[in-house]
Amino acid sequence: MTGDMPQTAAHPTPDELYRRATALIPVLASRAGRCETLRQCPPETIADLQQAGLLQICRPARFGGFEYGWDVLSEVNRILAQGCASQAWVANVLNDHTQYVGAYPLEAQEEIWGGDHDARIAASVAPSGKARRRGTDAILSGRFGFASGIDHAQWLLCGGFLEEDGQPPRYFDFLIPRADVEIIDDWHVAGLAGTGSKSFVVKDCIVPAHRFQDHIHSDDGTGPGTLINRAAVFRTPRASVAALGFAALAVGIAEGFVKLYLDHTRKRAGRGMPSMEFGSTQQGLANANAQVEANAAYLAAALAHWIRLLESGGALTAHEKAKARFQAGFISHQCLAAVQHLFAAAGGHALFDDNPMQRHWRDLMAVATHRGLYVDETAPAYGKSALAVGQL
Repeated sequence: MTGDMPQTAAHPTPDELYRRATALIPVLASRAGRCETLRQCPPETIADLQQAGLLQICRPARFGGFEYGWDVLSEVNRILAQGCASQAWVANVLNDHTQYVGAYPLEAQEEIWGGDHDARIAASVAPSGKARRRGTDAILSGRFGFASGIDHAQWLLCGGFLEEDGQPPRYFDFLIPRADVEIIDDWHVAGLAGTGSKSFVVKDCIVPAHRFQDHIHSDDGTGPGTLINRAAVFRTPRASVAALGFAALAVGIAEGFVKLYLDHTRKRAGRGMPSMEFGSTQQGLANANAQVEANAAYLAAALAHWIRLLESGGALTAHEKAKARFQAGFISHQCLAAVQHLFAAAGGHALFDDNPMQRHWRDLMAVATHRGLYVDETAPAYGKSALAVGQL
């Protein structure tokens, strides 16, 4: 939604952002092969996203952002993913991390965006690092993985355990300049190859107190920055509602795949008669499309519900967080099931490198492996919670 910002000429409406994203679908599709070969998002795509205002969606208003909620970001994700999953993924995380940093102390925000409102942040928030105190600072070291968009970032978010005298280590998030890390070019993968999700190494990096905070604050949307940036987006829970942004990518990839399958199948010759005339082909397409459309609607309804709650000043309970995280995984895997069915029915020509269907299929498989979308974990957690509280 709109947060508490006035609409101005420099502040496009959500519908205008959707229009701009839609105009980029064929552009991203035309670059998808090159993106995969580069193993990172093409620089011209970053420039296009920036010019279209599609990297300012969740950024604080004081630094030129729009402060829109996860519903707006997710709809942009869904649209862009129809053209290319990898480029849409990078657009998503670069927006996502502006929300993350918006909940940090103002001093950290000013350090990142004070001189450049368009500074970008990549992240590896799994607690792979180790840190120790030195006065009020922390000294961080570790090897971190899956930093999508790192080639286009000036700052990095890192997760790690902070050791303090006489206390058990605690999970913190650290902000460090990209200049302080060594990037490891290890992103050689079968899906989402163009996201550039490389690893990096940090060695004894000094992190001042304003650039690290307890991961609980990041995860719950309760960081000190939420007292300054008052829009609801900065209170979005990370491990639940935020995961719906990845589910939106899954929906968009599936929608793009269905369109490709329709065009492919209308032209495909069968043995004895065109493939499009087989009843099994017709039924499979109808069922798969309905499955994708149903999950697109489920995504929109889920987001609308959680955004209304956040914008009313509410906070999600533990049960509601379990439900939102389950929704993200369920939607993603339902879309994958629909695409799997169609891809298996598309024939051998779908396997060729020059057929974009195989890339959509591989990319959707990769999306479904994201830790936040692991439905075999989130479904039991949600079901257990529902039975405990007597509420679905």
